[in-house]
Amino acid sequence: MGRTLIVTNDFPPRPGGIQSFVHSLASRRPPGSVVVYAPCWPGDGEFDARQPYRVVRHPGKLMLPTRDVARRAVRLVEPGDTVVFGAAAPLGLLAPALRDAGADRVIMLTHGHEASWARLPVARDLLRRIGEHADLVTYLGAYTHARLSTRIPEDKLARLAPGVDTALFRPGAGGDRVRAALGLTGRPVVVCVSRLVPRKGQDMLIKAWPRVLAEVPDACLLLVGGGPSRRSLERAAAGHRDSVVITGPVPWSELPAHYDAGDVFAMPCRTRLAGIDVEGLGIVYLEAAATGLPVVAGSSGGAPDAVRHGDTGLVVDGGSAAAVAEAVTALLGDRDAARAMGERGRAWIEAEWTWDRVAARFAGLLDHPGTAVRSRRARRSAWRSRA
Repeated sequence: MGRTLIVTNDFPPRPGGIQSFVHSLASRRPPGSVVVYAPCWPGDGEFDARQPYRVVRHPGKLMLPTRDVARRAVRLVEPGDTVVFGAAAPLGLLAPALRDAGADRVIMLTHGHEASWARLPVARDLLRRIGEHADLVTYLGAYTHARLSTRIPEDKLARLAPGVDTALFRPGAGGDRVRAALGLTGRPVVVCVSRLVPRKGQDMLIKAWPRVLAEVPDACLLLVGGGPSRRSLERAAAGHRDSVVITGPVPWSELPAHYDAGDVFAMPCRTRLAGIDVEGLGIVYLEAAATGLPVVAGSSGGAPDAVRHGDTGLVVDGGSAAAVAEAVTALLGDRDAARAMGERGRAWIEAEWTWDRVAARFAGLLDHPGTAVRSRRARRSAWRSRA
């Protein structure tokens, strides 16, 4: 078993789905077999001290493929390392330098934004360059595979989607306590746990809310998370102060309880900016299903890969307030059907989306013996020997 160097912009304590994904992969490797190179973030000293591996922090909150970042990353490479980029774009452009420093293999994880790069004239050429220097490039599901395969050879692509900790995200994870604290006890609750940005669709939930209240007058919408859209959402919800609650960001440890506070989970994501801003998968749908909630998802990008339409939830047009309201009211109005959906969702997560399965898949990719892409130094040596 060799050592793994993870180079990533996305790592806790900075919140986010990619951050949680990369951290969970690292944490399930044997202690001491991983080194992580990531940007600084408030609270990182305390967080890093709890990890069973070394975390090296870049001085700054963002790493770009610059000479300075390359120089710092190169210092961390040991001969024979496998380098894993937490997100292929843009840091995957550093791969040649890390190979020259002694890295044996390069694996690049992709998410929604790499799929968007495949559509843009300049970015798609950069994505092709990134793929040329990878041994394996992972994808989340059918949507991201279809986009990436236009720029990256099929034999380099391997599926690796995030998992869910079913011991944390489960029915009874503390929802009653959250409901009591927020004054929601006894009310039907629609919960959305996500960063507050336009793509996620919290604005559409608020726009749809009068239609929901017309059918379910005592319903409450619980929006959990922080982000740049918070003030605009608060203004939009000003007329529904008794039925829309926006918590702001909550500690990661409190997220399972906030999911559990809901009867229905809804995040009607939508694709924006001519396809550039798109949902890669939507780990929140999987976490909600693990908590036993029926899910309402938008049809953006790979989000439908995280929901079995009609079985574990409903997939709707996230750009239609009427469609969102119809799906939400249908689930609130038929508690038995909604409960059955939630139970099937929990069973699906336990069968196919646990971290044990994902960690085993990741281990297989790290140990994959495939032919490594040779570094420029190796190619030069081979050319000289032939000469």
